[in-house]
Amino acid sequence: MTSWTAGELTIHRVDEIELPPQTGPWLLPEATPDVVTATPWLRPAFAGDAGGLRLSSHSFVFTAGGVRVLVDTGIGNGKRRANPAWDNLDTPYLSRLAAAGYIPEDIDLVILTHLHTDHVGWNTLPDGAPTFPNARYVTSRAEWDHWASVDMEEPRRAMFRDSVHPVREAGLLDLVDVPAGGVEAAPGVRLVPTPGHTPGHVAVRAGTALITGDCVHHPVQLRHPDITSCVDVDPRQAVATRRRLLASLAGTGTLLLGSHFAPPTGGVVERDGDGFTLAVRPPAAP
Repeated sequence: MTSWTAGELTIHRVDEIELPPQTGPWLLPEATPDVVTATPWLRPAFAGDAGGLRLSSHSFVFTAGGVRVLVDTGIGNGKRRANPAWDNLDTPYLSRLAAAGYIPEDIDLVILTHLHTDHVGWNTLPDGAPTFPNARYVTSRAEWDHWASVDMEEPRRAMFRDSVHPVREAGLLDLVDVPAGGVEAAPGVRLVPTPGHTPGHVAVRAGTALITGDCVHHPVQLRHPDITSCVDVDPRQAVATRRRLLASLAGTGTLLLGSHFAPPTGGVVERDGDGFTLAVRPPAAP
């Protein structure tokens, strides 16, 4: 398994799928090949020689103070999705979770950084039953309130029907108020408000690591924090949040774990002119 030591925690990456090459130009249209190839440290791990972005879908799992925590649940198996790359997947995600030492019944806490399709899919099994029946599923109240107040298109409504509402109807979903200073979710685990991609988005500080969710999609956004995602609800706020977060991490030795960063996934943030760089920290040897 792929894992890192972050203070007293051992954080495991649970792989779902590598995202197809066309994901990058769609998701981060300003990250053109010229922009990417002008940042040599992105290659070969995070970008190809021609400037194509490498992205993946994965979760993180760890035990903190006896609480077994899963951060985000990916796309999920057997879900009908408008995005062809996400439609009706059949991956060994649960086997990979087991290889990290966790079975679904073990999980005590599922943290959802936000309620987008590729972060909530394994909330439920293909038959709609909660995948983690003994867990509390936690997301920010601001996130829930936003999606409850907007007129969602049908694919998003379908995602809520198959992957969000069932855990709420089972009494497993907790909505948490996340103040500016963050809030503790488990011993040594803190939800950090990082709005912009969605109004209630949170990053997760776990020991000496920070898990990004989608406030940073790809390491190119360290060098160019002003690059926004096509699905940011508030792009201007997303940029301000990203700059503030990266500035707070630079030079601290905090391990940054990207929720869509291709392997090796983790690194330490340093300043680089008017942007930042990621000094890769490889996973521990198995």
